[in-house]
Amino acid sequence: MAETNYRPTRFAVIGAGPVGGIVAAFLAKGGYDVTLCDIVPELLAPAMEPGIILEGVDNLQAKVSRTTTNIDDLINDPPDVIFVTVKATALPLIASALEDFVAEGRYVISWQNGIDTELELAQHLGNKAVMRGVVNFGCVPLSPCHIRLAFHHRPHYLQELDPESKDAAIAICNVLTECGLDTKHTEQITDMVWRKSVLNASMNPMCAVTGMTMVEVINDPITFSLVDALIKEAIAVARINEFSLGSNYYPFAINYIKNAGAHKPSMLQDIEANRRTEIDYINGKIVEYGVQAGVPTPYNNMIRGLVKALEPK
Repeated sequence: MAETNYRPTRFAVIGAGPVGGIVAAFLAKGGYDVTLCDIVPELLAPAMEPGIILEGVDNLQAKVSRTTTNIDDLINDPPDVIFVTVKATALPLIASALEDFVAEGRYVISWQNGIDTELELAQHLGNKAVMRGVVNFGCVPLSPCHIRLAFHHRPHYLQELDPESKDAAIAICNVLTECGLDTKHTEQITDMVWRKSVLNASMNPMCAVTGMTMVEVINDPITFSLVDALIKEAIAVARINEFSLGSNYYPFAINYIKNAGAHKPSMLQDIEANRRTEIDYINGKIVEYGVQAGVPTPYNNMIRGLVKALEPK
């Protein structure tokens, strides 16, 4: 592990869904002080007793130090690091609520799907306090604080927005790795966000609109052709905006999604639960960057519209 002078010991996780539950469980298992925060008390109830239960490709059970339904508790008794794992749609509200948290040695990490989520935080908190992670696992909530990991492709990645915070970012990577949530520091987080988001932008909305699992979408020639079109369109947008996907990204993307299992991605889970999706931060951002560069995005525009039509009004 890289040497660093920063030594975080207290963590908070905002969002007690499956992504938040996983990072909270690994940190708690590693012996760290962890506060789990969510506005829904029912999601928090088991976190301290019997603890968060993970099953699937990783199996563990761990109890967090405390829970709260109020972000103000994190301001009044601040941890060193806050992981934001809520849906991107909640970011403006969360970022505004965390403005008084910012101080020397305290950091907020966007540990989420979507493009430019870290910029939403930085707009309120400043670049120095904000970091961005890229997470490589798929998970399904079974019940509050009971999560199944369908896959876990280690490592995860983390980068600071301000070079002055690099030492702290490396230290946080060391802590996560020590806890079993292997995380590497990178200098290319934006490119990694786009590499992942192009995949999400092809599979997630297709599953959300059709109600099919990932493997069902892949095995149907008609839906697979639409996935292929979404991937090619998103690659064109990424490259014209000078995000580096790599020279062999298209065959990589096709091979990756062809190995997708009988898994319902988060966007389909959201539609089935009558929740708002993150479509605006995934396909919506591809459309936005396409407009910016003068690249037409008819497939992404159409699928974004269809998902929005299915969302609760």
